[in-house]
Amino acid sequence: MDTALRICPFCEATCGLTLTIDDGRITGARGDHDDVFSAGFICPKGASFGELDNDPDRLTRPLVRRDGVLTEATWDEAYAVVAERLGAVIAAHGGAAVGVYLGNPNAHTVAGALYAPLILKGLGTRQVFSASTLDQMPKHVALGLMYGSPIAFTVPDLDRTDYLVIIGANPLVSNGSVTTAADFPGKLRALKKRGGKLVVIDPARTQTAKLADRHLAPRPGTDAALLLAVVHVLFDEDLVDLGGIAEHVVGIEQVRALAADFAPEAVEQACGVGADEIRELARELAAAPTAAVYGRIGTSTVEFGTIGSWLVDVINVLTGNLDRPGGVMFPLGAAAAAPRPPKPGRGFRTGRWASRVSGYPEVLSELPAAALAEEIDTAGDGQIKAMITIAGNPVLSAPDGDRLDKALASVEFMLSVDPYLNETTRHADVILPPPPPAQSPHFDFALNNLAVRNNVRYSPPVLPLADRPDEAEILSRVALVLYGIGVQADPVLVDAQVIAMTLTKEVSDPDSPVAGRDVDELTAMLGTGPGYERRLDMMLRLGPYGDGFGTRPDGLTLEKLKANPHGIDLGPLRPRIPEVLRTPSGRIELAPEPVVADVARLRDALSRSAGGFLLIGRRHLRSNNSWMHNLPALSGGSNRCTLQIHPDDAADLGLTDIAIIKGPGGELLAPIEVTDVMRRGVVSLPHGWGHNRGGTGQRLASSHPGVNVNQLNDGTHLDRLSGTAVLNGIPVEISAAG
Repeated sequence: MDTALRICPFCEATCGLTLTIDDGRITGARGDHDDVFSAGFICPKGASFGELDNDPDRLTRPLVRRDGVLTEATWDEAYAVVAERLGAVIAAHGGAAVGVYLGNPNAHTVAGALYAPLILKGLGTRQVFSASTLDQMPKHVALGLMYGSPIAFTVPDLDRTDYLVIIGANPLVSNGSVTTAADFPGKLRALKKRGGKLVVIDPARTQTAKLADRHLAPRPGTDAALLLAVVHVLFDEDLVDLGGIAEHVVGIEQVRALAADFAPEAVEQACGVGADEIRELARELAAAPTAAVYGRIGTSTVEFGTIGSWLVDVINVLTGNLDRPGGVMFPLGAAAAAPRPPKPGRGFRTGRWASRVSGYPEVLSELPAAALAEEIDTAGDGQIKAMITIAGNPVLSAPDGDRLDKALASVEFMLSVDPYLNETTRHADVILPPPPPAQSPHFDFALNNLAVRNNVRYSPPVLPLADRPDEAEILSRVALVLYGIGVQADPVLVDAQVIAMTLTKEVSDPDSPVAGRDVDELTAMLGTGPGYERRLDMMLRLGPYGDGFGTRPDGLTLEKLKANPHGIDLGPLRPRIPEVLRTPSGRIELAPEPVVADVARLRDALSRSAGGFLLIGRRHLRSNNSWMHNLPALSGGSNRCTLQIHPDDAADLGLTDIAIIKGPGGELLAPIEVTDVMRRGVVSLPHGWGHNRGGTGQRLASSHPGVNVNQLNDGTHLDRLSGTAVLNGIPVEISAAG
């Protein structure tokens, strides 16, 4: 029996694992106590690593549709079908007629980070969709407009703050999101132990809310109004103090004017939170030695998601808690670009193009996932004729899955790179399954840029490939088709081309650590491993902690990282303003015009009727979206698809076991779970269920399918500024079944 170290790829906590290996199989997983970031923390998902790795329903060979039936094929056969049939669609309609959907797991894989972008570039399509517009896109837009970069993430400095406000998040269950923090629960308990205060704002009394010193339970979808009322109080009571970043901020008076109409007394009826509670929150935020406001999916996936996400950072700015220890700070990942001298940038804008059918504006080179079905099933110039999905299941995760289900069945060709035959991939003509996690490398290209403490860790594959290509090769061969080189060409060409192009650009940049040097010399210095390792080595060397290809001998290289298998601690977060700013003014633009213009809609929304029920989602500790319902260790218990409802609401409606839930997109039947954790007038169904469609291969998931909450959503309601589907605060009707 052997052991090996591995970073968990299942959620954003990125915990270090120690795997037990017996006879070439993962037989156990426990926390790695020497991991520099997670220090032994583990959750039920990480403990089930072996079950996921060994899931008998994972595909091991490609599936190719023959006479309407998906059947096993060799890799060469599958690649040949992709080259022929995808090539035929592109020849007839152009690469712009191919739609691409990227699912959440792409953020957790080396291949998803490094190779999926090459496929998009090779196609030249604007029909790009992802889980981002079902999740965090409002945050990207808010950051882009304020700081000039949509990836300039601010995260709470959890280990040093005195006062933490969590709005629309439940990190005791989710482990945190858009804030990478191993053992988030432990950090919250440590905050309280050192005398700090925790405030949770959520319509439900979640596990995190139960730990809080104070819980405010607003009506779903009113987060932005509540936060703008906090801003009103900060100005009204002369509590604004920008601290050390004052010279870097513009737009303060515009924000003051916007908040004038949002006194706590003006919003309390709409929000369902008393004016005195809002005022007390603002006063405590301003008075705390350090404070941080952290908002997440409940704040993002609502009608005013971008305004709410913007206000989270506005409050952090106005209380002097941006870019300082104990407040919110900008992480600096080891594979990120090395900081350049501060200077104005081009800023961030959206709407460079629009979706064909509904005219939704582009955001971060993507269109809303809610528009995917109509872009497929609406005839006309620019119609999607072929689809590529990579690690995604939008039939369950996007609104109106029934329509998307039918639309996917109509495309001329569909390719899925996915380990499962699921509700989406069952429509594919070819499925190319990547190997399980233990046979794959792991490096958190995206999530290291969200970490609450700077660190760097790398996991090479712990088991050899079992006579199959890795995901990097799979995606590289698809890229070779798109670039006209041919599927049988050497995949090494893909990495070699990226390395050459990157280094050529770097040596021409006077601010680069390798400015003026020879590209061939630099290329020869890279390691001799797989192409993805050579690219990672290049990124680390060029990065903020790198050796600059020998110019900083003590700097980071992949060789040095491999010599530290538990990772390398790069220290606490440090102030990064003005270096991080890329706005046209070179300063924090606190009142960006698109947000200012949208506040009028928010003001008008305050007068809407508050009648009826509002539906929200919820997280499960033993689940992650739609793809972890097939593991015995994570099934049952609290991980159930039930409609949570307050006891008084259930009694008023005469609910005893099964409820009918009607929404704008349809109706569902679901078992009820009567619980006083729900605010009255609010009900909750979890996301990612609905495994009751035929032709799938996840047997355990199909045996307890649950219902697809997104079928209640017709997909027509979006956050205007980000294109994100409104998944929380949906009006629904509830009645007893039968």
